[in-house]
Amino acid sequence: MTPALIAVLVALLALVGLCGIVIPALPGSLTVGLGALVWAIWGNSSWGWIAFGVAIVLLAIGMGSSALLTKRNLDSRQIPQWPVIVGLVCGLVGAFVLPALGLPIGFVLGLFCSELYRVRNVSQAVSTSVAAMKAIGTGMLIELACAMTATAVLGASVISGLL
Repeated sequence: MTPALIAVLVALLALVGLCGIVIPALPGSLTVGLGALVWAIWGNSSWGWIAFGVAIVLLAIGMGSSALLTKRNLDSRQIPQWPVIVGLVCGLVGAFVLPALGLPIGFVLGLFCSELYRVRNVSQAVSTSVAAMKAIGTGMLIELACAMTATAVLGASVISGLL
């Protein structure tokens, strides 16, 4: 395969990976890492392996800090993980039922209903649901920022390899 075709494949993998961080139905940071690995192996660039190493470190930092911060924030509010999992499942179902807005609507409704079932109080369920969404959103933004930086490093390596 030509380096230009590999560069297009790497760009598509990185794009799918960035979208996957925000949309849990798609693979996220691992796909960006896969794109970096593809470029390192077949890109014929001396910077490919360096970009792969930097990308893997950034992606590991993003995934790890996202998981740790989300768990710490949920634990500080004493919110178990099962309402979040119910929200994710409802979001995935909602994405198929209502393609454009089903994912966020399904997630929010699933999270709120499971929290309402858990605490049996509407105002407390709203409060804990909002706290859970903030925790998940913060983790998602951190992981997305690290993945975007890894993608920028990968893009610089691809551009230098094509020139």
